[in-house]
Amino acid sequence: MKNLLLTTFSILLINPVYAEITAEEIDQAASDVQPQVVEWRRWFHQNPELSNREFKTSARIAGILRDMGLEPKTGIAHTGVTAVIEGGLPGPLVAIRTDIDGLPVTEQTGLPFASTVRSEYNGQDVGVMHACGHDAHMSMVLGAAKILNDMKAELPGSVMLIFQPAEEGPPNGEDGGASMMLEEGIFSEHMPAAVFGIHVGIGVPGGQFAVKPGPMMAASDSFKISVKGRQTHGARPWDGVDPVVVSSQIVLGLQTIVSRQVDVTLAPSIISVGRVSGGVRYNVIPDKVDMEGTIRSFDPDMREYIHEAIERTARLIAESAGAEVEVAISQGPPPLINNAELTPLVIPALERASGHPALSIQPQTVAEDFSEYGKVAPAVFVFLGSAPPGTNPAAQPTNHSPFFDMHEPNMENGVKAFSHMVVDFLNSQ
Repeated sequence: MKNLLLTTFSILLINPVYAEITAEEIDQAASDVQPQVVEWRRWFHQNPELSNREFKTSARIAGILRDMGLEPKTGIAHTGVTAVIEGGLPGPLVAIRTDIDGLPVTEQTGLPFASTVRSEYNGQDVGVMHACGHDAHMSMVLGAAKILNDMKAELPGSVMLIFQPAEEGPPNGEDGGASMMLEEGIFSEHMPAAVFGIHVGIGVPGGQFAVKPGPMMAASDSFKISVKGRQTHGARPWDGVDPVVVSSQIVLGLQTIVSRQVDVTLAPSIISVGRVSGGVRYNVIPDKVDMEGTIRSFDPDMREYIHEAIERTARLIAESAGAEVEVAISQGPPPLINNAELTPLVIPALERASGHPALSIQPQTVAEDFSEYGKVAPAVFVFLGSAPPGTNPAAQPTNHSPFFDMHEPNMENGVKAFSHMVVDFLNSQ
């Protein structure tokens, strides 16, 4: 009997039995922290700040994390914040990320905690609003942080919290966002084995989750084309070179790139011209026309081809009319591609969190710089419906609308999803 007890004790020393965090514990903790999550969300909503200017937001986040007993690092990529929850058991690092910036949108929701903040954007006085749900994103990550930190003794690994500025794009002439956080080394000490993110809205039924493996959001690039002709009287166009007509031909020519030159069965792509400017008077042909537009794509090779085709199309059309052209293309975030092996692992967590099957979704032509994390580590990005359950999501104000709002009870599902995804992944390792 004595030898049996010694043998059993030796086995336990070699293979200790740990109590796992249960789904029921996470769900109860999410319910308990929900009032605090709502309070955080309303503060963030009432105090939005534009990209790279999230000073009060960053300070508030850091203060909340310190109150949890964590040691946040601040000033990353201007105003970003990170912190690490060290689990009590050995295991890998997993990261959860939120964006923290607002938009130059004047709020019209009528909420009692609506934003009245004004700021300067591109030289203009503008209203500022969390019109894309970043206030909810921050609060859900903080809620999950509270749960995971409280349970860290049973956590088989560690969790990095990423509070990222400038997801909406840094101001002209500045760097920022996810790429800058990575350049400044947030993963230099320890590369996470997985990175998770959640975005609210995006036309998903209220409180439910949608996700798909592979390309889910587009790369976002911009272009500027300047067509230089020769100014003349509108009654004598043959005395000059008309950049208005040339620009019109270029606009139409650009559309043949995505409709006739790339394989539409491989992946969708879009070229849209959003601004055309030239001329000062109805009977004067100007000497120059400027245009700007956006490129959306999902396939990296197709993205590169489209860039080359835009320059070639504009140049050859201009040359055919005797005009000159300058083309500048600015590369934004790459396509957001959910890791094919990691995505199925998160679906049970999403379904537990919402009580509904996880929905599949078509690729979205909007962009998100969460894609930068997926270039260096396995990553999954998930959509959470922002509207009240049972309502038609297509009839709700969309992201970036001055009427956009987050149905606050849905945030509890987001907190649960973050927590379940982290714990499920760490347990699976």
